Amino acid sequence: CRDVNYGWLIRYAHANGASMFFICLFIHVGRGIYYGSFMLNETWNIGIILLLTTMATAFVGYVLPWGQMSFWGATVITNLLSAIPYISTTLVEWIWGGFSVDKATLTRFFAFHFILPFIITALVLVHLLFLHETGSNNPSGLNSDSDNIPFHPYYTIKDFLGVLLLLMALMF
Repeated sequence: CRDVNYGWLIRYAHANGASMFFICLFIHVGRGIYYGSFMLNETWNIGIILLLTTMATAFVGYVLPWGQMSFWGATVITNLLSAIPYISTTLVEWIWGGFSVDKATLTRFFAFHFILPFIITALVLVHLLFLHETGSNNPSGLNSDSDNIPFHPYYTIKDFLGVLLLLMALMF
């Protein structure tokens, strides 16, 4: 194992950033429930799939430090899948990569933790596509289509500029 300068800072920023992300995510879900966004079925269902995928990513990331809490967390949560009829044993052994939580499980969880954010990004794009098709809810509950501007090119350019500024800030 090699030491990386300020590796502890990167690790804690990653862990605490994930916690802050979940706080924002739960506020977003609460806002959606409060404003009745669940009435927009496609957008809401993709959002729920996004939430579950994000929770799965956080769980496999929690296991990666491979401490006692991580090991037993992986054991308990993956054993919950053994309640699924007919395929439970095969599914659990596939996730474990063997007959118990071991090094193969850690390798698989690392792969899941790497791949799932790309799937989340694709789901976010689908979520936004449905959101722009149906429109979003507002606190008044009234239709606000009368005084709006088209998403493209106005908001597309604005979002692109925001992402560009974020990437520039992260690079320097």
